[in-house]
Amino acid sequence: MKLFTTKQIRELDAYTIKHEPISSYELMERAANALYSWFAQNLSTLQPIVVFCGPGNNGGDGLALARLLYTSGYSVEVYYLTASAHSSDFQLNLERLKAINFLPVEIFSNSDFPHIGENQVVVDAIFGSGLSKPIEGLAAQLVSHINTSGSRVVAVDIPSGLFGEENPFPNSNPVVRAADCLTLQFPKLSFFFAENSSFVGRWHVLPIGLHPEAIAGASTSWHYTNMETIRGMVKPRERFAHKGIFGHCLVVAGSHGMIGAAVMAAMSAARAGAGLVTLHVPACGYEIAQTLAPNIMVVCDSNEHHLSAVDDFQRYDAVCIGPGLGQHPETADALGKILAEINVPLILDADALNLVAANPKLLGAIPAGTIITPHPGEFDRLFGVSTCGWKRLERAREVAQRYQHVIILKGAYSQVVLPDGRVFFNSTGNPGMATGGSGDVLSGIVVGFLAQGFSIADAALLATFVHGLAGDIAASDLGENALVATDMISYISNALLEIEISNL
Repeated sequence: MKLFTTKQIRELDAYTIKHEPISSYELMERAANALYSWFAQNLSTLQPIVVFCGPGNNGGDGLALARLLYTSGYSVEVYYLTASAHSSDFQLNLERLKAINFLPVEIFSNSDFPHIGENQVVVDAIFGSGLSKPIEGLAAQLVSHINTSGSRVVAVDIPSGLFGEENPFPNSNPVVRAADCLTLQFPKLSFFFAENSSFVGRWHVLPIGLHPEAIAGASTSWHYTNMETIRGMVKPRERFAHKGIFGHCLVVAGSHGMIGAAVMAAMSAARAGAGLVTLHVPACGYEIAQTLAPNIMVVCDSNEHHLSAVDDFQRYDAVCIGPGLGQHPETADALGKILAEINVPLILDADALNLVAANPKLLGAIPAGTIITPHPGEFDRLFGVSTCGWKRLERAREVAQRYQHVIILKGAYSQVVLPDGRVFFNSTGNPGMATGGSGDVLSGIVVGFLAQGFSIADAALLATFVHGLAGDIAASDLGENALVATDMISYISNALLEIEISNL
């Protein structure tokens, strides 16, 4: 699914108005009907609603919504900010609203704001996604009034005060804190960054029928990975298939006390469908790995406690290095040798990335086409501290293009950054996956797909989606609070089956 900047969305609005054709007022009415449908499905008519509107088209959406709610039996109060000018569509909706008997519609020009009861639902329709500077003056005071009310807040399109892309962190600007955000046609890019979650709350995409040809023809670097994105990647196996067809991957992982990470990565590679999986561990991990993962082949390092060398890695179809690896100087030397000689698809994770951060000369030695899977802290250690999620992502795009790597920037809505600058925000996953070993499972799935011959882009996109989907299915059975990484491994097969079924 394509995503767009707020500027691009305005262009799609304009194209729709010109080519459908439809008036801007009619498009606003379409948006209001989509908003109303959400309220009708989620709130009883017994729930009192207060709508706050600004002077622009976001305020016009709020006025049109208020009219639809009131005429459907909801208890509605409407307030709007004084302004030197209101948009023409706002003015049309205001006139229609004022023509309805007994519907209270009030303007305010000072900070004598109406009381908001805790049982009321507040509709924030003050400012939309076109905002380009922090809210000031009376509007800023209104935002504070809403935020301190203790009421449930539902934002129209975007919480007032939040910018569509980059926002400061910490954000000291006046911004409405919404419980729900009813975003029109597309989620805004700012919704995908952790620092904005307290403002956005739960977001819901409401289609408003923007022109499909315009959407299809619009160029964008931003995408949202959903089932439609990866449909067709997982194919049924042929009757006479054998393990040699599905590749042989090597997982180089583990150190004393961290053999579990190595085992989880190797088991995940097998669950992802790799024909053969070999695990290279320090000698201390041999019995553990053989006992926990009998379907995995195990080779031992000459060192008892950490990686010292991998003698034969060229015979594998893909290699993963890093889970639980430790950061011994001898391990750093071994990693440098591997990076200098390897010529098969490679994924670097966890301590492999920490070793690169501690030994910057290794960064330039990473072969083009490598997949790296840092969480934000690991990324910042590698490439410098970023002040917010948007700046980190912009830096990741620059790094991916400079080094021709694929970067999976892990977290909620994990971001897969491709060497051509495209970014895919992942739609699957849940907070229960915030547990030790979750990243090891992901790296194992990635190398399992690489071994089967997936391109680096498809392997990263599919693995990230499958990883999150396995976590979602596991959480639906087990709950989020008690979820552990080994649960996710068990549900990889369920995730792949769900994708296969979607292909039918």
